[in-house]
Amino acid sequence: MKEKIRIVDERTVEVDLPNVNGYERIAMECSASFAKLGGLEKDRIDDLKTAVAEACLNAMEHGNKGRPDARVVVSMHLGDKDFRVSVKDEGNGISQIPHNIDIRRKVARLEPPNGLGLFLIKELVDRVDFNEKTEDGHVVQMVLKMESQTSPCP
Repeated sequence: MKEKIRIVDERTVEVDLPNVNGYERIAMECSASFAKLGGLEKDRIDDLKTAVAEACLNAMEHGNKGRPDARVVVSMHLGDKDFRVSVKDEGNGISQIPHNIDIRRKVARLEPPNGLGLFLIKELVDRVDFNEKTEDGHVVQMVLKMESQTSPCP
């Protein structure tokens, strides 16, 4: 298995991962390191790591249906006012995005855990767009606003 990290330019990094559980950690750490370079605050970096991990796991399990030959591509872009992450899989998108999730019932195991990852992503990032289609898959776009820019990249 081979992961690929590509620096597109000074503000954009792309990580191409095999569809294997555990590799989401590479995307987590890479996005956290890049966001830290850009000045994203620590608590927001923790939010970012969780959101990226959930998006990658959903891409692997649901988008790519666990296929070992599929890939997950994570692109990160450091903007002047935000940090953007997209997670692309080879699937067709989310057929039904759950709304009004009763988190207490799910945590208490009174309901199946379906939709918890999407719930977490929506709660942790400033903006998320699900179901963006490409010619070769599906993309989830996440945006975190840069609250302070102590040391932005050039």
